Amino acid sequence: MNRTGLAIALIVAVVVGVLFGIYPRLDLDISAHFYNRQINLFVVNAQPWVMNARAAARWVTALIVAPACLAIIGKLLMPRLRMLISGRAALFLVLTLALGPGVLANLILKDHWGRARPIDVTELGGTFRFTAWWDPRGNCPDNCSFIAGEPSGAFWTLAPAALAPPQWRLLAYGGALAFGAAVGLLRIAAGGHFFSDVVFAGVFMFLLIWTAHGLMFRWRATRMAEGSVERLLERVGNAMYAAVGLSDTRQAATFTPAALPELIAGLPHATNARSNSGDSTSPSKDF
Repeated sequence: MNRTGLAIALIVAVVVGVLFGIYPRLDLDISAHFYNRQINLFVVNAQPWVMNARAAARWVTALIVAPACLAIIGKLLMPRLRMLISGRAALFLVLTLALGPGVLANLILKDHWGRARPIDVTELGGTFRFTAWWDPRGNCPDNCSFIAGEPSGAFWTLAPAALAPPQWRLLAYGGALAFGAAVGLLRIAAGGHFFSDVVFAGVFMFLLIWTAHGLMFRWRATRMAEGSVERLLERVGNAMYAAVGLSDTRQAATFTPAALPELIAGLPHATNARSNSGDSTSPSKDF
């Protein structure tokens, strides 16, 4: 996460942005290579292995971030124990995943940038109007094409790559970029996204991760001291136990798997959350 990487990302964004902004049909031309006009279908999209590959990519991302999530949750439930991994690293991974593929890609852009997917535009067998990457005025109502959601999740692996040991970091960056590009190519071939959607997914994820890494690790004015996150989580965990009437000395003895439901039930608003949990539904997103 240095200035060289930032310069490369910005150059890619400018070149692709200008080229595909002036000649937006380049996106159509690339996607057309995967579209069979005789049967009116993106052939790759009909293959069962595609769904398996997409599911596998999501599992890879989930397994990478799982230790960070478990470390944070474990520290909140057992404040007196040390975290298995650095609290600062765990927070960095969870925050970048939530803010990047979660908030930026799916909540902000894909639900409000009306660019229709390749499979939905009239030039490739659909009914919606084709628009350039920079134009949010397309026909798509939600979960749209810009930016690519699943490649955003794959490109997020740049975050754990940034935490790799120095001797392995370049290889980790290469693996993360290859992973993101592979998932992006799969989505292009299936008619799920245009080429520019995938490129900007990678650029935006890099810029977000680069900024978060600078704030938490590199920049002297804002970087967190090692152990500060763990101490904060310990205070929050102690406050949770205090809210249910447990002292610090009883936490370790009281916390057992059998006691967990009782502890959760004692937390503020736990009853309401439990009673409403069966009524809420969440539509699946193109991650």
